[in-house]
Amino acid sequence: MTRAESGKVYLVGAGPGDPELLTLKAVRLLETADVVFHDDLVPDEVLALVHRHALVTSVGKRCGRPRITQAGIHALMIESAKAGQSVVRLKQGDPLVFGRAAEEIAALRAAGIDFEVVPGVTAAFAAGAALQLPLTDRKSASKLIFATGHHAADKTDAAPLWSGPLPEDATLVVYMPGRDTSRIARELAEAGVSADMPCAAVSHAATARQSYAACRLEEFAGLACGPAPLLLLVGRAMESLVVGVVDEEVNAVVGEAVVGLNAQE
Repeated sequence: MTRAESGKVYLVGAGPGDPELLTLKAVRLLETADVVFHDDLVPDEVLALVHRHALVTSVGKRCGRPRITQAGIHALMIESAKAGQSVVRLKQGDPLVFGRAAEEIAALRAAGIDFEVVPGVTAAFAAGAALQLPLTDRKSASKLIFATGHHAADKTDAAPLWSGPLPEDATLVVYMPGRDTSRIARELAEAGVSADMPCAAVSHAATARQSYAACRLEEFAGLACGPAPLLLLVGRAMESLVVGVVDEEVNAVVGEAVVGLNAQE
């Protein structure tokens, strides 16, 4: 059985928020680790699995404002491991998908700290499962593309969400797309994405707070999207959401999920 080892750091995926979507390995590490450094988006239901004697510290952000720098997070992990403690760095979703894991891995390697990566369910897969919507389909989507609308603060030449025509048989998933739907719609249109391409914005994927809104790209600039964390899905595989062919039972899967944000507002 997996137990957290002294002097070792584990980069662990917390999944989208539902504790039942954690891997068994993640649960066992939370139950045995001495220290847990977690993102703000990790819910209390997941943190409740941490051993009651462990030191639990949030190292995430609120509204984009960090309470600690990335270098500070590196220092905390390294110092704790060097002190002989077992450390879990708990990240929302999957650690290797837009989670700054590259920077943390580089810092741990430079310090000579033993580490391990434990994957988690990333938001795109959780959203597809909760909506009962395959992200790929033999008839309409044989490619899956991940992108992010969020870049490092010192990156001044941030590229648009997508450049070049989106393949007709692709599903584009944009993490952290931001709130400016007009800009997103303009960038995708300028890149050659068809005006009738189905789009869906999913808020709080696979949690009790999940909601989504869907439309064609030509209507996306006026779409009311839910609160962050937000995910944007673009592609022909989203067609059933746009035409409304979604079983009402989908909402029951995620508790308070609502078909269409406009109905809430």
